[in-house]
Amino acid sequence: MDIQTKARAPSPDHTPSSDGDDDVKAKAPPGSDHGAASQGEAAPKPSLRDRIRQHWLLASAIAVVLVIALIAGVLYWLDARHYESTDDAFVAARSYSIAPKVSGYVTDIPVTDNQHVAAGDVLAEIDPRDYRIAVAKAQAQADAAAANIANIDAQIASQQAQIEQAKAQVEQAEAQLQFAQQEAARAQDLVQKGAGTVQRQQQTNSDLDAQQANTARAKSALSAAELQIKVLATQRDSARAQLDQANAQLEQAKLNLAYTSVRAAQPGRVVKLSGAKGAYVTAGQSLAMLVPDEVWIVANYKETQLADMRPGQPVEIGIDAYPSRKLRGHVASVQPGSGTAFSLLPAENATGNYVKVVQRVPVKIVVDEWPADLPVGPGLSVVPRTKVR
Repeated sequence: MDIQTKARAPSPDHTPSSDGDDDVKAKAPPGSDHGAASQGEAAPKPSLRDRIRQHWLLASAIAVVLVIALIAGVLYWLDARHYESTDDAFVAARSYSIAPKVSGYVTDIPVTDNQHVAAGDVLAEIDPRDYRIAVAKAQAQADAAAANIANIDAQIASQQAQIEQAKAQVEQAEAQLQFAQQEAARAQDLVQKGAGTVQRQQQTNSDLDAQQANTARAKSALSAAELQIKVLATQRDSARAQLDQANAQLEQAKLNLAYTSVRAAQPGRVVKLSGAKGAYVTAGQSLAMLVPDEVWIVANYKETQLADMRPGQPVEIGIDAYPSRKLRGHVASVQPGSGTAFSLLPAENATGNYVKVVQRVPVKIVVDEWPADLPVGPGLSVVPRTKVR
């Protein structure tokens, strides 16, 4: 576009400035060389300094933002270097199978999937009628064994009386024997003096022999009675052993009856419930799984991250399932060995070509307090940040 301007002669007192003015400049008349040169040249571009001066407010704001970003980056780096983090971390627990110890038909399952139970709560009921009969039978056997012991005790008491009687008979026989000995001695003395008869002497000698035999018989009866006491004592020991066996069977029967109620050993949640009312189950058959309330975190840190890691250090935990929630815990322990060293098939570095690989070491992290409203269980992914410095 051509711009035509009227030529204006400069006034005598006007002196043009060396670096130009912002006023409208006078153009040379058409056809002059000076006018042609002015139209062919482009206006000079403003420098960076001129632009900064022109937009000083925006430039100041940008400078402040850059300084703040630099300070924030330095502070973040200074803070981040005190932490060790890993995304190879999961919630762990010692889950176990719920299984009955006796066989039978399931009569009731009072729990449902994912239900929280307390220690001692009933998880399943098995038909107890057969086990009640077994308890009654074992009780009868125990009562019979106890009655047998009582009978033997009575026999022992009776035998004690017989022993006392035998002792009395022995004493009587000994007294009669002593009298017979005295009679025989007197008869012998009279015969020697000629004052007695031979018949009397023979009679007393016969009485003496009879009393000696009677005394021996009484002593034998006493010995037999005392031996019978030992026999009865042995029988009582055998009966006592039978009673102990019967009591053991009774206790086992009572335990089996108690096992018909399958109970939770500790508080937790019931998962993978497979038992059903009316189903026949055998001893050891899994009815459900129980996840205890006591859970922790296993973080598989690289071995290069363990230089400053010690038990008791604080940990900040983020849960993938609940990204808006942050938990706090502490390092409980560090496994004395890499994870592969305790695997089913550990690495054999002495065979084949060796390639060095950074190993991972499990670190147990305990959460200070699990929120009651978070259903956290084994296998959930977490991201722990352990402050090691």
